[in-house]
Amino acid sequence: MDTGGEKKIAIFASGSGTNAENIIRYFRKAKSAEVIIILTNNKDAYVIERARKLGVECLVFNRNTFYETEKILDILKKPGTDIIVLAGFLWLVPGYLLRSFPGKIINIHPALLPKYGGKGMYGHVVHEAVIRSGDPESGITIHYVNEKYDEGTIIFQTRCAVQPGFTPNDLAEKIHELEYKYYPEVIEKVLFNDGKAEMGRA
Repeated sequence: MDTGGEKKIAIFASGSGTNAENIIRYFRKAKSAEVIIILTNNKDAYVIERARKLGVECLVFNRNTFYETEKILDILKKPGTDIIVLAGFLWLVPGYLLRSFPGKIINIHPALLPKYGGKGMYGHVVHEAVIRSGDPESGITIHYVNEKYDEGTIIFQTRCAVQPGFTPNDLAEKIHELEYKYYPEVIEKVLFNDGKAEMGRA
């Protein structure tokens, strides 16, 4: 598809793909950029069905392809991908992609980093840890990706209160609301500020 002057977004996802769908719909309305491909490491991920329904190309890859070859880089470079967005993607990004897209790979984490980050800390595991800790607040962190889990420079954070009696499901619902509202907006800011965005809080 010829996207003309629009910026081109590639999304990596491993699961349901609710954030991926939200990002696709946001940019279709904004017309400032377009999601040109979704890539997933999970052949059973529901994001594949979301991509099909939305008419977005979807590629399933395995660990060997991702880490032992540069086929993914070739796929991203061919259409001129401007930014890589991780939306529930659970593998570390290999060095060849980090070097090829400096300051142009971003991720969203469902907590206020540096708390509750690191390998294995995703989805409900994070929300359960926050509830268990008794923290009065949680939130989302959008950050640049580096060679370690959840340790890249923070671009944006916003918070929500953890109400007494909240379950992990209750907290997940609040976090999803923040993700859907802010992630596309931050992606847009990064895209149109030469791959950079000032750290912000809301």
